[in-house]
Amino acid sequence: MRCPHCGTFDDKVIESRTLANGEAVRRRRECNHCGLRFTSYERIEEKQFMVIKRDHRREPFDRQKIEKGVQRALEKRPVSQMSTECLINEIEDAAAIRGKINHEIETAVIGDLVLEKLRTLDKVAYIRFASVYRHFEDMNEFVKEIQKLGWDS
Repeated sequence: MRCPHCGTFDDKVIESRTLANGEAVRRRRECNHCGLRFTSYERIEEKQFMVIKRDHRREPFDRQKIEKGVQRALEKRPVSQMSTECLINEIEDAAAIRGKINHEIETAVIGDLVLEKLRTLDKVAYIRFASVYRHFEDMNEFVKEIQKLGWDS
């Protein structure tokens, strides 16, 4: 593995950890030349996992899109980065399981998975994500969603 700082290929693995139910390996490495510690990930290369958009287009699954939406919903909320990373891993794993047969999943299923996970983690983040995902048009839609959470007092 090439060091991102000095460019040499001389490094050692300090720690390895399995992620995503055995689908990936995270390795902490240290460059023997400059001492920089960095992380690499190994994943099995499989048939491209596709997402079916609302207009029926298909595009490759992109974990970063889920990360971006979840991070935006959790912005300025008291949720640790580790909890956020675990949540995103759980969503990715669940999406992969649901779309395993034909290597496809609809965006609506992914959105529902995100809502389900956010609802248990942080209700404010849930409302934020739901308002964008479900295209709330007015205050009544917010109120209905909040009532579903039991915050109607």
